[in-house]
Amino acid sequence: MRAVVLVGGFGTRLRPLTNDLPKQMLPIVRIPMIERVIAALGSHGVTEAVLSLGYRPDAFLDAYPDGVCAGVVLHYAVEPEPLDTAGAVGFAARSAGIDDTFIVVNGDVLTDLDVTELWNFHKGHGAEGTIALTPVDDPSRYGVVPIDDDGRVLEFVEKPAPGTAPTNWINAGTYVLEPSVLDRIATDRKVSIERETFPAMVADGSLYALHSDTYWIDAGTPETYLRAQLDLIDGVRANEQAVLNSDEIDTSARVENSVLGSDVVIGNGAVVTNSILLDDVTIGPGVRVHDSIVANGARIGPDSTITGGSVIGAGVQLPAHSELSGARVPESN
Repeated sequence: MRAVVLVGGFGTRLRPLTNDLPKQMLPIVRIPMIERVIAALGSHGVTEAVLSLGYRPDAFLDAYPDGVCAGVVLHYAVEPEPLDTAGAVGFAARSAGIDDTFIVVNGDVLTDLDVTELWNFHKGHGAEGTIALTPVDDPSRYGVVPIDDDGRVLEFVEKPAPGTAPTNWINAGTYVLEPSVLDRIATDRKVSIERETFPAMVADGSLYALHSDTYWIDAGTPETYLRAQLDLIDGVRANEQAVLNSDEIDTSARVENSVLGSDVVIGNGAVVTNSILLDDVTIGPGVRVHDSIVANGARIGPDSTITGGSVIGAGVQLPAHSELSGARVPESN
């Protein structure tokens, strides 16, 4: 069983964390996001993952030089230029010589989806393509997918205006596709799977979808990147270790509902809550960090306050008494 994993985006929503690193190489509780995605695929029988690469492909090659990730063999497909979602799928699948039913996943989605169930549903309905669906409160940011009683997709509405969506079940970014779908994807231009390929399949009656209300999160924004990790330590999804033995936390400091990377130093009287501190971060005395992310090697000067979803980039040194709320440092263009 083979899968195409879309990891070619620039990760602009997560800057400055992605200034020099693809978002799928960012850690989710100290394990790279891509590794968690591929491990989940491997648990459902995927033996080869084709990485559709664009931005910083070297980061993936350097991280997995033996071509294996989470026990799954990797095939690298580096786009010569951005080809959009369907274009990326087509390029990667052709590069790997895929000629049988295959899986496609978005590399920034973390989910407990039963891929085996999706595969079996697809085969049982004789579908050309099958989409996993997940419910959301606000579907206006996503592709909305109403279906009939048999699971056949009635239409594919990409990012409907608020209040106009026919359903709150959205495209969850995991598909099972027949190789015939590749014939629908032009090779000489950008092609959107959401705006072109799927609507054409709907018109032909060959696209199906399956509802799933299991855990699902698009970890592509600072808010959801933070939430995806807290869900792994606070029992929502798991109870993984939040703090490492290598971390140096002053006895008067307080760390609550937060994830710390390795070799983090937290000074006396500091308070860290609902936040992510990556490797080698230093939090000075008297600092308050809440609902924020501090990247590798950053230094937060004494008596500073970092709140409101702030994102502090790698290596940043903030002076004492800094006060930031909802800030991104350094600012992105």
